[in-house]
Amino acid sequence: MGNIYRNTPNIAGVILLIAIFIEIAGFIIVGKQIGVLATLGLIILSMVAGFVLLRVQGITLLTKMQSELAAGHMPDRELAHGALVIIAAILLIIPGFVTDIIGLLLFIPQIRDLLWKWVSKKMIVRTSFSSGFTKNNYDNSHSQTIDLDAEDYHSSDPEHSPWRKDDDNKRLN
Repeated sequence: MGNIYRNTPNIAGVILLIAIFIEIAGFIIVGKQIGVLATLGLIILSMVAGFVLLRVQGITLLTKMQSELAAGHMPDRELAHGALVIIAAILLIIPGFVTDIIGLLLFIPQIRDLLWKWVSKKMIVRTSFSSGFTKNNYDNSHSQTIDLDAEDYHSSDPEHSPWRKDDDNKRLN
């Protein structure tokens, strides 16, 4: 019987483990410099700031998105900024000084713009629209459309449908 467990480490797990060790090292360094209580106070303060900034920035970005939609523009930049603000707030809420620094940097609009420009260059958005009246050019054997002939179905009077309740039939008359 073969081995069902993977022997190679998961890269995301390795990165998470490294991030945890970096945060612990940050706690130790800051704790030595300013003391344990001050370190705990900074952690709690950053969590509260994350919640407050998430609320304030989220409402601001929501109104910007609404105004962009009202003007007829696609709010792609505002959506990206909103996602980055949510990530920044989550990074502030997570205990740790390195995540706090990254979170605070993401609250700066110019940094969000740089990230959006970098991501938008690497991203391809594909959209398609079909009116439903075009002939498909692919094999219909995999389609979920059922094509019935005229003798395969029949229509009936909707007043005498078995799916209607008696009171519905009375109201129709």
